[in-house]
Amino acid sequence: MNGRRPSRRQAEQAVATLLRWIGEDPARPGLGATPALVAEAWLEHGQGYRTTPEAALGQILEGAGPADGMVLLRDIRFESHCEHHLAPFVGLAHIAYLPDRRVAGIGGIARLVDCFAKRLQIQERLTDQIAQSLQDLLQPRGVAVLIEATHHCLTTRGAHKPGTRFVTTRLLGAFRDDPDLRRDFSTLSARPGGS
Repeated sequence: MNGRRPSRRQAEQAVATLLRWIGEDPARPGLGATPALVAEAWLEHGQGYRTTPEAALGQILEGAGPADGMVLLRDIRFESHCEHHLAPFVGLAHIAYLPDRRVAGIGGIARLVDCFAKRLQIQERLTDQIAQSLQDLLQPRGVAVLIEATHHCLTTRGAHKPGTRFVTTRLLGAFRDDPDLRRDFSTLSARPGGS
């Protein structure tokens, strides 16, 4: 970030300004605490800016030896905000890798998702950042990431298309090169009943 970070007071004043801009009175009953609550909420929404992929992933176990199959963690729920409208997008990440010498804890993989999701994002970049971080930190034989999400900038404004899900994938190494492995990942990450 360039420049000095605004103060908490400045953030709250910005929220009050936005409320006035849409036609509200930030001093009316019910809105008095809103600027402070919104500023606090955005600290939580942006907590990914205050961590690194290395810290999120945590301890990496060395010398685990190659595994015969993939490691898959699916249905990792996340919340993010699109960088265009600051509207939420919420979804599930499915992540697989083929270990070579290093493995990560499953909690670390889930925290890695939040490290990037808790920033202003576009889903394509989120998918790529997760995959590339796993590739860089674990150096596995391959990484696969599939993210499916509902974007409020599509469902509650603009095109108004409720129920629409956006799906992105990033395949690296063996997952990119081996069609059977891609198919196995797709089958194992599919949600029962297609819901």
